[in-house]
Amino acid sequence: MCASPTTEPELNGISESPPPVRPREIFGWCCFDFANSAFTTIIITVVYAVFFIEVVAGKDPRAAGWWGTTLAISQFIVILVSPLIGAVADVTARKKSFLMMTAIVCSLGTAMLYFVGAGEVWLALAIVGVANIAFSLSENLCSSFLPEISTPENAGRISGYGWSFGYFGGLLSLVLALVIINSGSGRVPWTFVMTGAFFFLASLPTLLLLRERARRRKLPPGQGYVALGFAQLRQMFHEVPQHRTLAIFFLAMTLYVSGLTAVIAFASIYASEVIHMTQDQTIKLFVVLQLAGVAGAFAFGWWQDRVGAKPALLLALGLWIVACLWAGVCQTAGQFFGVGIVAGIALGSLQSAGRAVVSTLTPVGRAGEFFGYWGFFGKLAGVIGPFIFGWLATWLGYRVAIVANAGFFLAGLLVLLGLRFGPRNAET
Repeated sequence: MCASPTTEPELNGISESPPPVRPREIFGWCCFDFANSAFTTIIITVVYAVFFIEVVAGKDPRAAGWWGTTLAISQFIVILVSPLIGAVADVTARKKSFLMMTAIVCSLGTAMLYFVGAGEVWLALAIVGVANIAFSLSENLCSSFLPEISTPENAGRISGYGWSFGYFGGLLSLVLALVIINSGSGRVPWTFVMTGAFFFLASLPTLLLLRERARRRKLPPGQGYVALGFAQLRQMFHEVPQHRTLAIFFLAMTLYVSGLTAVIAFASIYASEVIHMTQDQTIKLFVVLQLAGVAGAFAFGWWQDRVGAKPALLLALGLWIVACLWAGVCQTAGQFFGVGIVAGIALGSLQSAGRAVVSTLTPVGRAGEFFGYWGFFGKLAGVIGPFIFGWLATWLGYRVAIVANAGFFLAGLLVLLGLRFGPRNAET
């Protein structure tokens, strides 16, 4: 697991002789994926999404649209601030500090959902929106460490370790949620407190073990951080087209992540409203999905390092197309468990492979900046996918929405077909 980044002259804040990367540091980095998976698993996907539709919104027919729109707005806000956060983190050499601040905000927001009751729709959506903003920023910041702790030869493996840790974290949070819910009626809100505490406590190894390798840099005379943020946005639209492979990949990623974020936002709602699964069944479904995700992230990370990113991505997208179409026609809980297994394998492999691709194409010393770009396009997808799915489900029904969602994965697959990936920093 130990990475040994090549020695380079000092460039954009990376020291000439960075300290060697130890296995415990990679472990610390992976722990953040373990920690933050509790939020997306319990709040966005499995428990709170259904709780919002059925309890807070009282099964209002517009609830799916409200849920999707809130997630879209939160991602749009992240789009605006991600390049700024990434640039400031690089300049100040405080990526880890920013990472822990976002973790604290998300943890507190998650725990506050305990106090939101039936009918308090707008309060619930406001808290979820703020927590989701913090969560999404933390994803970008965590991923920006990957080029510093990996080499082109092992980036896929290390990214896969992270996603595998994430699925174990999601699995543990699901088991804890199941124990809390089955301990008595009215206990569902306690799962939100548990999730907030889980995120905070499980992220502590990251704070203790992960090293900040960048060096603080001075801003140009007369330039502030706000100006730097706008400059980074302008730089992105100028810079990304200069890296042809990365630009085309970002287009494909925007398409397929639109489908991915829609599934994450509405999977448990679909299970409840369409397949008529109980909450206990839904949690068990996602336990199975998490286990499949662990296998997918680990196996595809290993496979990607041997055969390349493109085959891994294409196979993962093919699995997602199958999962969406199968979900659109399945009728029973047993069939939906099969969908969950396929989706879990595809989810872990697609996320792990995509992050590793960006890592290998990121110029040395510009990790925060380029993962800010990665965050921009990923969050743009987070605006598109849940918004479209939510209102399609409201107007045309959930089955039409999930079948249409397969189109995002197909479009991403078609864009990737003509793309070649080379070694880190070798492509423009």
